[in-house]
Amino acid sequence: MSPNEFEGSLASDEVPQGLSAPLAALWWDARGDWSRAHDLVDQLGSTEGMMVHAYLHRKEGSLSNADYWYRRAGRMYYRAALRDEWLALVEGLLLAAPPAT
Repeated sequence: MSPNEFEGSLASDEVPQGLSAPLAALWWDARGDWSRAHDLVDQLGSTEGMMVHAYLHRKEGSLSNADYWYRRAGRMYYRAALRDEWLALVEGLLLAAPPAT
């Protein structure tokens, strides 16, 4: 799936099948369901999950919590604009995803 296809899927009422939990969280976030997005990554110990977790807390306005998760992830995907960070996360996670079979 390309980033454009991912964004196009937001018009659907159902999350695309086969998405990782971090990608599904970004999908739900873009659909306006922050709580559902957060629930998907809240207990993930993966770097990808922690990066999305950090982004969600930044979006929420909880910057100290976001900083904690950025540090735990050991990566900084932070972008000045939330939209740019969301796109960087989607692109990075889609590139890392195994091809669909």
